[in-house]
Amino acid sequence: MSEQLDRAADELVAQFGEGGRIVGATAPGRVNLVGGHTDYNDGFVLPAAIDRRTAVAARARDDETIRVYSADFAEAATFELSKLDPPDAAEWVDYVKGVVAELRAVDGGEAVRGAELAIVGDVPRGAGLSSSAALELAVGGALVTAFELDVDRRSLADLAWRAETEFVGLDCGIMDQYAVALCEADAALFLDCRDRSTELVPFDGDRARIVAVDTNVEHELVDSAYNDRVRECARGVDLLDDRLDAEIGSLRDVSPAALNAHADALPETIRRRCRHVVSENERVRRAAAALREGDFTAVGELMFDSHESLRGDYEVSCAELDLVVDVARETEGVYGARLTGAGFGGSVVSLVAPEAVAEFEAAIRREYPERTGVEPDIYDCDVVGGYAVER
Repeated sequence: MSEQLDRAADELVAQFGEGGRIVGATAPGRVNLVGGHTDYNDGFVLPAAIDRRTAVAARARDDETIRVYSADFAEAATFELSKLDPPDAAEWVDYVKGVVAELRAVDGGEAVRGAELAIVGDVPRGAGLSSSAALELAVGGALVTAFELDVDRRSLADLAWRAETEFVGLDCGIMDQYAVALCEADAALFLDCRDRSTELVPFDGDRARIVAVDTNVEHELVDSAYNDRVRECARGVDLLDDRLDAEIGSLRDVSPAALNAHADALPETIRRRCRHVVSENERVRRAAAALREGDFTAVGELMFDSHESLRGDYEVSCAELDLVVDVARETEGVYGARLTGAGFGGSVVSLVAPEAVAEFEAAIRREYPERTGVEPDIYDCDVVGGYAVER
């Protein structure tokens, strides 16, 4: 097993004792180069997996009990397969329960029985780097291996997405689970969130590095504002559907020209929300095309443009995120930067020439604490593959 899975296996034995076959899986965090808030609008995204991973060791039991230990939280939990009820307020173990509940539906619910699980990892929580999807895919992969289930990567990604949306109750798009499941080393993933088709786009790590800056702030209105944006986009679809000749199912179906032609049908706030999503889909297409050509300068400019749209039209940025992007813009050798994740805190993803990484990190460590009083965390990331299992 890998070093991280060895740690998880050691934790499993320490918590639950010796005996039985131990298997495991790991899954990475992700950044999204371009494509903010487009996934739940059936749009396009361009994520890449990064070298921060969650590892889960698993061992099957002969009863109906799941015992799980999280080293990150230093907490253990036990639950019965007969009591997989969705939570009122989600805790870390509910993501595990959601995956188990979805796996129980495979093969009529007979394949998955009791198990012992131990979780370790270094995907930062609350940083917008998709720690929840990494947990879901690692738990799912470990259980699929332990019970020898016939579940492929795409099916596991869909299953993990259902666990988060239907069990945990978070109304998210599919980007995180698909990125964590399907990304490969040295490539970004161009994902169509409507038909779930994917294309691996080469990413030359010798010419550009991904640097994630965790602002270590998260403002309280994240969940409510996210839900507001979902509703505002849906309202825009309803209003535009009344005006356009062709029926539309989402903002994915609206071109920039059509939006401009019928902007008078939309209240100001709704118009700005729609303008972000429609223009962001175009930015993703252009960024994928530029990345295919190895044009990091063009990709970076689209990242800066994306952040300005997220800040101005979609209003999901905050002063701390804007500060990091401003420092990136002023640092020679930084191609581009934008907030990643839902916004209102979390992280900025930057695309940086390798020779400029040290200068950029120094600028962030100098200017960000001076102006915010908060120390950032900075991750110089390799672009890696998605979830992996070991027997």
